[in-house]
Amino acid sequence: MKRFLPLTAALALSAAPALADEIWVTNERDDTVSVIDTDTLEVIQTYQTGERPRGITFSKDYTRLYICASDSDAVQVMDPETGEILHDLPSGEDPEQFVLHPDDTHLYIANEDDAITTVVNTQTRKVVAQIDVGVEPEGMAVSPDGKIAITTSETTNMAHWIDTSTQELFANTLVDSRPRHAEFAKDGSQMWVSSEIGGTLTVFDTATQTEQAKISFEVQGVHPDRVQPVGFEFTNGDTHAFVALGPSNHIAVVNAQTYEVEEYILVGRRVWHMAFNADRSQLFTTNGVSGDVTVIDVASRKALKSIKVGRFPWGAAFRPTN
Repeated sequence: MKRFLPLTAALALSAAPALADEIWVTNERDDTVSVIDTDTLEVIQTYQTGERPRGITFSKDYTRLYICASDSDAVQVMDPETGEILHDLPSGEDPEQFVLHPDDTHLYIANEDDAITTVVNTQTRKVVAQIDVGVEPEGMAVSPDGKIAITTSETTNMAHWIDTSTQELFANTLVDSRPRHAEFAKDGSQMWVSSEIGGTLTVFDTATQTEQAKISFEVQGVHPDRVQPVGFEFTNGDTHAFVALGPSNHIAVVNAQTYEVEEYILVGRRVWHMAFNADRSQLFTTNGVSGDVTVIDVASRKALKSIKVGRFPWGAAFRPTN
């Protein structure tokens, strides 16, 4: 026999507003994270963290938020429903960026002060491995199949290739000066690295670790020294990369097939990192010096709004709520 909700309960459910998705932003100078509603484009919550939060990512089911509290020498685990810090994970000194393995259990963490990559099991809360890499590691990436992790080292100017089955290096590849961020593209067949001082993006063939392309940037009216690529993200289908160009205050739109720069978009001051909304129709960029987040319409490639957050916003991560 079919069962029906009482009319009052049914009306209450139908009237309940759907929760909007969220963008979470770390604020280095305030030791906080700001939560942005992707519908209203307003900050709806601010939570306290450890000292100098930078890297930020969610568990696969979005029930746990991982935060690199760099000056607290810890990766903090937060309940995003309450903002409560549940516990700290061992991370090595000065964790800056990290990446969560597809198994949803292992975090690969760059320890800038120690020249190592620390691998932590998020379930047992124990260090699995510490891998020697170059000087001042920062960028972290993991291939879609989980077989390869990447660490970039700012001073050594290298991308370090880690076999995740053995937790050992199997290749080191040179890039331009001060590599900051890494991402896999095209189902893992390519690996891209940004070089902040070199002013370039380098594209590698994953299978052979050989360079396929190098992308340079030139923003009209901006001195080349201020064009410093850092964070970047790919659109749906990996057709384009949106690249943060640091103190040039611009985002570059790169065709990921031809490696040509198609457009530059003016955003806030010293743009660092970014995150897309659910359907990747909007991009949210963290602008450190201006203390805000710029919202970009991806289709028109126009900045829609600036959202004030905390001081020196750095990392960003998307969270669905439905």
